[in-house]
Amino acid sequence: MKFQLWPMVSAWLLALMLAACGSPAKRTVVVEDRPVGRASPASVPSAATMKPGAGEGVAAVSSGVPSSGDAASNAGKPGFYTVKPGDTLVRIGLDHGQNWRDIARWNQIENANLIEVGQVLRVRPEPQPVRPMVRPADRADRAVAPGSAAPSSPAPTASTSAPMRPSGSAVPSAGDPSRESATEPASAEVNWAWPAAGAVLQGFDEQRNKGLDIGGKAGDPVFAAADGRVVYAGSALRGYGNLVILKHNGTFLSAYAHNQTLLVKEDQVVKRGQKIAEMGNTDAERVQLHFEIRRDGKPVDPARYLPAR
Repeated sequence: MKFQLWPMVSAWLLALMLAACGSPAKRTVVVEDRPVGRASPASVPSAATMKPGAGEGVAAVSSGVPSSGDAASNAGKPGFYTVKPGDTLVRIGLDHGQNWRDIARWNQIENANLIEVGQVLRVRPEPQPVRPMVRPADRADRAVAPGSAAPSSPAPTASTSAPMRPSGSAVPSAGDPSRESATEPASAEVNWAWPAAGAVLQGFDEQRNKGLDIGGKAGDPVFAAADGRVVYAGSALRGYGNLVILKHNGTFLSAYAHNQTLLVKEDQVVKRGQKIAEMGNTDAERVQLHFEIRRDGKPVDPARYLPAR
């Protein structure tokens, strides 16, 4: 009986040994399967294998943020001005025939008292693109294929046709910086009048006196020399005392200095002959009206424009 059991025990032991020998191979396969789906070190591109210029497009775009040097590049160009010591926006506006508030807006200046020497400012409005006018007939002609006859259509009547504007005329929008000048009369249409009744104390001199000094007594009326809009009323401009500046169109300004009382406010529309101030001697040695006419910001002789007395 013992002899017969030995073969059975031997077979059982042999089966256990074979099972033990097979299990390590199974575990090895599982270990090798774990990295599947992950990038192996050899698959990651190195700096040496990357193509020239790869990944530089976004960096080049994001490095193009405007800097303070961009404004300086406009120095000396037409329509720009570099701030000098002692300048104020009112002075710059007067010297360039512009409303100082417009200059502040064009240059995004929030505090008009904070301008720096060397700062480059835009002193002319940015040119607005003018779109060509297209007539309804032109649109119809363009819709016809080349070589084919244009379809006949009834002639437009006065009740159905849209009013046509003169060729080349631009219609400024409410946000257009040139809207004010576009609605004002041309420079040749300015109708000038004397701003005060007194005698001329000193005439125009391009170097020493940029206008006319007109005599009178304190409280005498000072009149607007032409239709216009008040672009400044105050005393911030040294040497002018209480000052009023009127803008008459895109070309002409007029200035009224040394007043004792100002009777108008900024942005107020005034008419030729309207009383805008009372004569005085602020920032002057005697009672007088200092009157200037500026063409494109440059002082000109008022006697050339005022009517003969």
